[in-house]
Amino acid sequence: MGEIHHAVYGWVTPALSYFTACLGAFVALRGTRWALLSEGRTKANWLLFASMSLGAGIWSMHFIAMLGFSVAGVEIRYDVPLTVLSLIVAIAVVGLGIFVVGYSRNRTGSLLVGGTATGLGVAAMHYMGMAAVEVPGHIAYHQATVGASVVIAVLAATAALWAALNIKGTLAVLAAAPVMGVAVCAMHYTGMAAVSVHLSGAKESHGGVLALQFVFPLAVGLGCYVFFSALAFAAAPSKPGAAGRSRPAQPVIAGPAPRLVPRQRAAAGR
Repeated sequence: MGEIHHAVYGWVTPALSYFTACLGAFVALRGTRWALLSEGRTKANWLLFASMSLGAGIWSMHFIAMLGFSVAGVEIRYDVPLTVLSLIVAIAVVGLGIFVVGYSRNRTGSLLVGGTATGLGVAAMHYMGMAAVEVPGHIAYHQATVGASVVIAVLAATAALWAALNIKGTLAVLAAAPVMGVAVCAMHYTGMAAVSVHLSGAKESHGGVLALQFVFPLAVGLGCYVFFSALAFAAAPSKPGAAGRSRPAQPVIAGPAPRLVPRQRAAAGR
């Protein structure tokens, strides 16, 4: 059995990964909120932006946290195709949940379907990312703890989508994003608690690349994308709607989102 450490750099990697998860949640909540107030191509663009931001934020959170993961006495490498595939899965499945919520007329049903799909996608991303880890031996999992991590992922995803539907205004989103960051990190570290490593006796794994050669630059790049997106949301003003029109102001990037108009009232006003 290999001796596992989850934070070899102390609180640096957990703190950075949590910060990245919060930023991804903030951008996704704002983007989804504006999507719900938009129509046509604009709606789809906002939903796509929210999907990429949340998926990239969750993926970056995972691999920034993984920079602190080590097994005593061995070198950890990563399979590049599986690592990239885990990013694609994160964005695609998170996007599925966000688009379901964005276009569905039955909000309760869309929350259940979207939250479940997104949560399972987040869990799939996590364990696909773990499958990309190469050590001289094999990685095993405690099944009950894995199950708990999947449940946490589904609950966290459902809560995120509920927040996107119900929370309005920058201050409210700023309060919700740290809660979502806690949920995402809880899923990750619960999943990591299920891990055990059985070494084969060799010192190096075959194939793959070191984290600092590939995973770190990619995670930092995506983290910067999420960070600057969040900064733009926080700093940019809203563009007022045309005078005399009943539709809400259209965002340039940010500004407090107005209340959602019930579909029946919106249809009656046309």
